[in-house]
Amino acid sequence: MKLVSWNVNGIRACEKNGFLKWFEKENADIVCVQEIKALPEQLEDNLKNPLKYHAIWNPAEKPGYSGTAIFSKKEPLEVKLGLGDPEFDNEGRVMIVKYPKFTLINSYFPNSQREHTRLPYKLAFCKNFLKTAESLRKKGENVIMCADWNIAHQEIDLKNPKTNKNNAGFLPEERGWMDQFIKQGYIDAFRQFEKGGDHYTWWSYRPGVREKNVGWRLDYFMANEEFKDRLKNSYHRNEVYGSDHCPVVLELKK
Repeated sequence: MKLVSWNVNGIRACEKNGFLKWFEKENADIVCVQEIKALPEQLEDNLKNPLKYHAIWNPAEKPGYSGTAIFSKKEPLEVKLGLGDPEFDNEGRVMIVKYPKFTLINSYFPNSQREHTRLPYKLAFCKNFLKTAESLRKKGENVIMCADWNIAHQEIDLKNPKTNKNNAGFLPEERGWMDQFIKQGYIDAFRQFEKGGDHYTWWSYRPGVREKNVGWRLDYFMANEEFKDRLKNSYHRNEVYGSDHCPVVLELKK
C-alpha cells in the first residue's frame, strides 16, 4: 500500500505545473495534500475528483489560504474534520480518516512566522494535535500522521542549521515539542530507512536554491511505535516539481 503526502502550495497553481499527470503516474492508494488554498467549488471536476478517487476536502474559511484534502482509491470508514476546536478548525488544518487497519491524520501545521508572532498559536495547536493522536491510540487504533509540520526537527534536517536557530520552523520550542512527541511513542518513518543528511522536502523559490539543494525537511510521515513493523519504506520525490515542497511517500507492508 502506498501513501503520499504533498504540500501543493495552492492546488490550482500546482495543477498548472503538472499535478494531475504526476497523480496518475504515482498511482498511490491514498494522496494527502496540504495548503490547497481553494474551495472545491472553485475547481474543475478532474481536479475535484482526480481519476475518480474518493475525495474529501477541508478548506479554510479564509479564501486562498491553508486547507487540506485527501484522495483515496477506497472510501474510508469514517471521516472527521478538525481537532474539535474552532480556533484551529476554521483554517482547515486537520483531517482524521479511518481505514480498516489504521487511522490517518492529514495535517498542515501553522507557521510561527518571521517575528514568531504565531508561535503561541502553533504550540497550542501542537498540544491539541498530540492529545488527539493519543486519544486514538488509547482506543487501540494505529495512527499514521502525515503533514507539513513546519518544523525541521534536528540539525540534519536543514542545510544551514547554525544560521537558522532563531528562525520559524527551527525554534527551540518547536523542536522541543517534536522531541516530546517522539518520546510519547511516535516514530519518524523516513528516519527508519534513511539516517543521512541532505534530504529535504522544501526549498525557497529563490533562483538556484533548489538546484543547490539548500533546503529543509518539513514534511514527513509519523506513526505510533506499535505500527513500526508495517512500515516498508519512506522516501522523497524530490524530482517532482509543481510546488516549493516535494511529495513524500510511505509504503506499507500487507
